[in-house]
Amino acid sequence: MAHRMQLKGRTAVVTGAAGGIGRAIAVSLAQRGCHLALVDINDTGLVETGALVTKPGMRVSQHHLDVADRAAVAAFPGAVQALHPSLDLLINNAGVALGGAFEQLSEEDFEWLFEINFWGVVRLTRAFLPLLKASDDARIVNLSSIFGIIAPPGHSAYVASKFAVRGLSNVLRFELAGTPVGVTVVHPGGVATSIARNARVAAAISAEEAARGREDFSRHLRLPPEKAGEVIVRGIERRQARVLVGSDAKLIAMIERLAPVSYGRFLRWLEGKA
Repeated sequence: MAHRMQLKGRTAVVTGAAGGIGRAIAVSLAQRGCHLALVDINDTGLVETGALVTKPGMRVSQHHLDVADRAAVAAFPGAVQALHPSLDLLINNAGVALGGAFEQLSEEDFEWLFEINFWGVVRLTRAFLPLLKASDDARIVNLSSIFGIIAPPGHSAYVASKFAVRGLSNVLRFELAGTPVGVTVVHPGGVATSIARNARVAAAISAEEAARGREDFSRHLRLPPEKAGEVIVRGIERRQARVLVGSDAKLIAMIERLAPVSYGRFLRWLEGKA
């Protein structure tokens, strides 16, 4: 097995760092002595995360950035370089959710979500790749989802974006072999974040139906973000190509592997048992 990645003294960019899994990843990295560039559009949450992770001897910077803003993303490495002498980790965690079946969602709905969930990952990776390649030991960490492994109905745009992140991560791993840059793709299961509460829904869905959908989705979000963050950072240390976060993600991934076409029947049966 390859030697563990030493995170002490390294520098990481973490997007979506104002709360949830992003904040938890930042906390786990800080505990290992990793310098941080924290990124989000939620400035209040960024300040709170900064207060949690800042320790003597650590460089922690906070950056307001909309990952869907092409020009801002292209200019962002310069802002990071002004405050950090090097970069070793890019953690593409920022993401949004959107409820609705394919026929309920407009093309504009898909475009809004893909600009953040997929194009944000593409553009940030392109922007920071030269800095990562200049490191002696670097890693790109992309947050997909268990919905990047299975495709439940009612989440068409979100599922499509998370499968796209998974595919991009896998091809980057092959293309960057032989460089100092490794690639990890992360598939969290039900982590107790605000993603369901903050999710947009298709205009065709009534307020009552949307509320029921959010409540139903939230029931599956049980793993504390702090545990998820620690699992992800341990996966980075171990140079894992894929990190499944939570026992639900591990079980679902196994069922999908055994029944890649008909897993829906097994999942409905499990839901009934639960």
